[in-house]
Amino acid sequence: MSKTVVIDPVTRIEGHAKISIFLNDAGEVDDARFHVVEYRGFEKFCEGRPFTEMAGITARICGICPVSHLLAAAKTGDKILAVKIPVAAEKLRRMMNLAQITQSHALSFFHLSSPDFLLGWDSDPAKRNVFGLIAADPDLARAGIRLRQFGQTIIELLGARKIHAAWAVPGGVRSPLSEEGRTWIRDRLPESFETITTALNLFKTLIDQQLKDEIGIFGEFPSLFMGLVGEDGKWDHYGGHLRFVDSNGSVIADGLSEDDYASFLGEAVEKWSYLKFPYYKPLGYPAGIYRVGPLARLNVCRYIGTPKADQELKEFRDRAGGVPTSSFLYHYARLIEILACLEHIQDLVNDPDIVSTRVRAEGGVNELEAIGVSEAPRGTLFHHYKVDEHGLIQKVNLIIATGQNNLAMNKTVAQIAKHYIHNSDIPEGFLNRVEAGIRCFDPCLSCSTHAAGQMPLHVQLLGSDGHVVQEVFRD
Repeated sequence: MSKTVVIDPVTRIEGHAKISIFLNDAGEVDDARFHVVEYRGFEKFCEGRPFTEMAGITARICGICPVSHLLAAAKTGDKILAVKIPVAAEKLRRMMNLAQITQSHALSFFHLSSPDFLLGWDSDPAKRNVFGLIAADPDLARAGIRLRQFGQTIIELLGARKIHAAWAVPGGVRSPLSEEGRTWIRDRLPESFETITTALNLFKTLIDQQLKDEIGIFGEFPSLFMGLVGEDGKWDHYGGHLRFVDSNGSVIADGLSEDDYASFLGEAVEKWSYLKFPYYKPLGYPAGIYRVGPLARLNVCRYIGTPKADQELKEFRDRAGGVPTSSFLYHYARLIEILACLEHIQDLVNDPDIVSTRVRAEGGVNELEAIGVSEAPRGTLFHHYKVDEHGLIQKVNLIIATGQNNLAMNKTVAQIAKHYIHNSDIPEGFLNRVEAGIRCFDPCLSCSTHAAGQMPLHVQLLGSDGHVVQEVFRD
């Protein structure tokens, strides 16, 4: 079978997915597993490199959201230097991360997921992609492309390139924002606000008219949620502290530091998957299942801190009757986060510090071990480095968002399988719904879907005796 290698936002993984579905004697689904083959070479070949190069090196883990690794690495480097970065540098880093979340979420919603919603789950697969969307609704498709372009261009204005900008460094950033760049951002904001308002209204209409069933089928289950929050529980994507809440909205752990991640995050291993299964240690495995990313960030925060996004957050929670727990609502959460990002970018672009030239603090190696954290579009990202007295990397550990959602992705696949498969039969349209369930989490396994064909899938139905009852391949 042909395979597609894709770039994950948080590490390189092979783009081939295998799903094993286990049946009981009655031909009903007992369990389902989503197998992932992951490449983890980055951690090893970073050894021996100067820590000052880590931001530029690790950004190349991903072509969709390299800023995540850029910032996590730079923040880890700040700690090795033991310096406080200039105020302007932090604000500029925040602006770049907001731009990255905007462009990545726009890619996920408009390019990868909306063809399912707008063209139909069972529409012709040859047309159920971004090109089919362009043909069906050119204005919406164009608006989505330009919204992503807005985020990408801000990254370019700051870092001199849209992808893999080696701009954030230990101690701050390499260059400030120009007045010309500031003006461009101001001028393009109104169009971006109009696009996200249209998208939010459209998605809410789709939920009301045709997507209610999906909310209850695509990963509707209780779990913990983890993410960064700022002062007073404000939504954050760059700083603050870590918080866990449960599916009732109760805070079960707060004020957690990334430095102590090993005390509250464990990693289980299953022989059938190369990807580890992180869990919340105090509850054990697998009871400590938790989710990260846009849905988690909206659930752990008390408020966003901008008027339009806070209004949407209230409606989001009101519609769910409390804490939204369906993985399908990751799509809704992404749209709210885009709105939040645009409002925060608007605040920053009007901040006098944003064009300051004081953007970097100097220092030497003062700490031999450091941990940095940042919110990637897909969830919380940790970088953990150990260096020698010369600043050469001795050990690297990266805890990535896709891995932290592994338990939840498997549970989502199992829930979809139990709903659609009966009497040992794989119904028509099942494969697209499974990949759509995976795409709720926006792992880069889904990047080939709707962009260059369909996600390669290998689905096995296994009887209670362990023998294969039926197989379906899609290259």
